[in-house]
Amino acid sequence: MEDGVEVDSTQHELNSTQTVLEGKQWSNKQVLRSTPFRTAQIRLVSSHPEVYEPCDDSFALVDALLSDRTNLLEHQPALCMEVGCGSGYVITSLALILGQEANGIYYFATDINPHAVRATHETLEAHGVHAEVISTDIASGLQKRLAGLVDVMVVNPPYVPTPEYEVGCAGITSAWAGGENGRTVIDKILPIADNLLSDRGWLYMVILSANNPAQLCAQMSKRGYAARIILQRSTEEENLHVVKFWRNSDTESVAVTNSGIHTKVVEPVLSQFLRLPFWRRE
Repeated sequence: MEDGVEVDSTQHELNSTQTVLEGKQWSNKQVLRSTPFRTAQIRLVSSHPEVYEPCDDSFALVDALLSDRTNLLEHQPALCMEVGCGSGYVITSLALILGQEANGIYYFATDINPHAVRATHETLEAHGVHAEVISTDIASGLQKRLAGLVDVMVVNPPYVPTPEYEVGCAGITSAWAGGENGRTVIDKILPIADNLLSDRGWLYMVILSANNPAQLCAQMSKRGYAARIILQRSTEEENLHVVKFWRNSDTESVAVTNSGIHTKVVEPVLSQFLRLPFWRRE
């Protein structure tokens, strides 16, 4: 659930990326044929005191990916990416979910926390899958190289409302500190995601009710995205949503209301939020 900033190690990874994108992709398929699991196993997930461990939001995101697995396989992504990989549970699970039936997929993961980068490496290795893991801030140093190439992006961002000074702190605090309304980091990620996603790119993101998800979806519609809630889960402490965004080919012909919202694109997902019992209009 973290993002990242340590660009010294990025150049080596960028060189590797260029080689991969020129066709020398590492395939997980052969290894995964002997792997009976659909998702990462908690007992094999690496841990560190300064790394966010798999929790309700992590499980919700992976469950959402599992529920959308048929569509993901039909989508045939070439490059998948996680922003804020933490322990590596989600990116490893995504590789396992797709790996047995999909070949030639390249996986990328970033995190601001160097301990998380090491943990993700260990989790991937324990499950016999591979991804390029880079310590960087969201996608710093990668945006030119990966622009328009990411077919699937998964993000469990820091979404907890906190004081602004906690955002981007070293260690595990960066995993949850989302600033005012929990939107500070989310609002930084979305335009970067828009730049990295391919024309057929999909973004899966965990958000909290306090993040004003209806407003967030409306903002994404202005960028030309449709949205759908893949999974909604309530815990004792929070109401979680996993929202899927994709580029909507109809947005260019959709009329814009006085509020600037593409009604044809946004109304379905807004109605989903408004029907939820905990949702309240401001």
